[in-house]
Amino acid sequence: MLRLAAGILLTPVLWAAGRDTVLFDTDSGLFGDDGAALVMLVRSPSQVTIPGITIVPGNVWPTQGAEYMMHILDLLKHSQIPVYTGAQAPLLHTAAMAHESERRWGKLEFMGAFAEEAKPSERRSHREGAVQFLISEIERHPGELTILAIGPMTNIALALRLKPEIETRIKRIVFMGGNVGVPGNASASAEFNFWFDPEAARIVMRSRIPKKVMFALDICNTAPIRKAEFDQVAAVHTPITDLFREDLGNRYPGFLHNPAATGYMWDSLAAAYLLDPGFVTKSEIRYLDVLTAWGRFYGSTVPLDRRTAPDATPVEVMRTLDFKRVFAIYKDKLTRQD
Repeated sequence: MLRLAAGILLTPVLWAAGRDTVLFDTDSGLFGDDGAALVMLVRSPSQVTIPGITIVPGNVWPTQGAEYMMHILDLLKHSQIPVYTGAQAPLLHTAAMAHESERRWGKLEFMGAFAEEAKPSERRSHREGAVQFLISEIERHPGELTILAIGPMTNIALALRLKPEIETRIKRIVFMGGNVGVPGNASASAEFNFWFDPEAARIVMRSRIPKKVMFALDICNTAPIRKAEFDQVAAVHTPITDLFREDLGNRYPGFLHNPAATGYMWDSLAAAYLLDPGFVTKSEIRYLDVLTAWGRFYGSTVPLDRRTAPDATPVEVMRTLDFKRVFAIYKDKLTRQD
């Protein structure tokens, strides 16, 4: 496992109040942490508005991810929010590469969409053009938009490559991805979102986006969802909590079959940060990069050699949190009776 060097700057977490316009970029899933993140923001209309959802390959292929997101929007009675698909695969990484890495270096903990063939969409109401949507929204509202990136960064990287000038017009990007000082959860050395499309993550990490806020595995590992937390949400019966119960209970982590299982808030932490960043108690400023040479450490997070990307802006890495405070937000948003 690669670890980052010392020499970091600890910073307090600051926040200015106001309604945030959020471009929601996700690799979705039946519900899980992506669905929870969406519910949390949609149920916070005084703080967040979502002009559109963009789907990226990761957990599942984009057409399936769009189906999942549209179903959750239907349950929330917010089907007016448009859902866009964009990139249909990572920039360079392929299923063949993933399977070969398993053969050479051992079993992957999670392979995501690479484990199955893409399926045709049963519902055709999602839109294409996610990358152009991102570009258009940023150009129309320079300096005003937050990108919430809770999947691989393929769509975002393509937008930055097509229109490099939009980098400095993005207000900030808040993302879940990478691992700084802990093992990975895809390979032994890489977090899944970065591992699935390392080249895209590298483009974003080396970009000039003014503010980058990173929820890496390090802080996510301190926000577990165990059976006790699952039961607090599942005890309430609404269409959303029923979907939560079905997914987390019977699929991953599978609490209804294995009460000792552990899941994590993951993407939900990044969403919660947009609502109450005060739950983060410590952060660090670092210049970070992603390894893109295919091999055992493909997708690992490493220090940036700033001579190779002198214009890159630093990353604010979230380090510690108040779990009771953030879980209270999670539980409140998921269990509301709409």
